[in-house]
Amino acid sequence: MTMHRSLLFAAVSAVALAAAAIAAPRFAQTPGTTGGTEVDVELVLAVDISYSMDMDELALQREGYAQAIASQEFLNALKQGTNGKIAVTLVEWAGVSDQRIVVPWRLIDGAASAEAVSAEMARAPVRRAFRTSISGALMFSAALFDGNGFRGIRRVIDVSGDGTNNQGPLVTLVRDEVIGKGIVINGLPIMLKEPQPGSIDIKDLDIYYEDCVIGGPGAFVVPIRERDKFKHAIRTKLVLDIAQYRGDARVLPAAASAPRISCTIGEQMWQRRWGGGGIDGR
Repeated sequence: MTMHRSLLFAAVSAVALAAAAIAAPRFAQTPGTTGGTEVDVELVLAVDISYSMDMDELALQREGYAQAIASQEFLNALKQGTNGKIAVTLVEWAGVSDQRIVVPWRLIDGAASAEAVSAEMARAPVRRAFRTSISGALMFSAALFDGNGFRGIRRVIDVSGDGTNNQGPLVTLVRDEVIGKGIVINGLPIMLKEPQPGSIDIKDLDIYYEDCVIGGPGAFVVPIRERDKFKHAIRTKLVLDIAQYRGDARVLPAAASAPRISCTIGEQMWQRRWGGGGIDGR
C-alpha cells in the first residue's frame, strides 16, 4: 500500500468511526424495578450463527446449551439462589439487523421446567447468517429485559461468538450503554480454529472479549479452545452466569482499562479486505 493510500484509508476510517459513534444508540440508564415474577437472574443467551461457524459447530453449540440447561450442575446452582428461579431466553444473532428469538422468556424453577426449556432449545432448527455484529446482538438483547414479566436481582447477557464485531455501531460504545443500565455482559469466545491467512479472524479472541465486549460487576469470559470441551465449557459458563460459581474452567477478569487489542480490529480487517461497509454497517 502506498503512502497516499495509507493516509486515505486512515482518513476514511476516522470519518467512519466518528459517524458510528454519533449513530450509536442510547439506552435508558435505570431498568424497571417493579412488577413481574421475582427471579435471581434474568438471562439472555445470545449465540453467534455467522457463517464463520460451520454447521457442526452450530449444532454442537445448540446441543451444548440444551444439555447445560437440564444438567445437574445447573440445577444445583439454581437452588443456591435467593428465589431458586431464573428467567432465560435464547437469541441467535449474526449481522446488525439479523437477530432472532429462538426461545422466548421462560421461567426455570426446577428440573421439570429446565427439561422443558432444554427440549424447546433442542428442537428449534439451526441456521446460519451473514456478518458479525456483537453490538447489534447487545442492543437487541438489552431491549428484551424491558417488560419481560420478570424482576431479577441481576440481569445478564451471555454472548458467545467466534469473531470480532465487523458491522454496526462500535462494540465498546454499545457495551458501555448496556452496562450503564445495570446489565452484566459475560462472554464465551469460541476459538476452535487457527486464523487462516487472509481471513478476518484473530488469534486472541479471548482478549478481545475481555477488553472490548464484557462488562459490569463480576463480568468474565470462558474461552472454548477444544471441540471435545465445547459442551463442558457452555455448562460451566451457565453455572457461572447464575451462581458466580468458580469451577475448574479458566475464568478471565473483566475488561482492562486500556485495550490490549484494538476494539475496532474487526471493522478494520473487513475494510482492508473488502473495502467499506465495516464500521458503520453500510
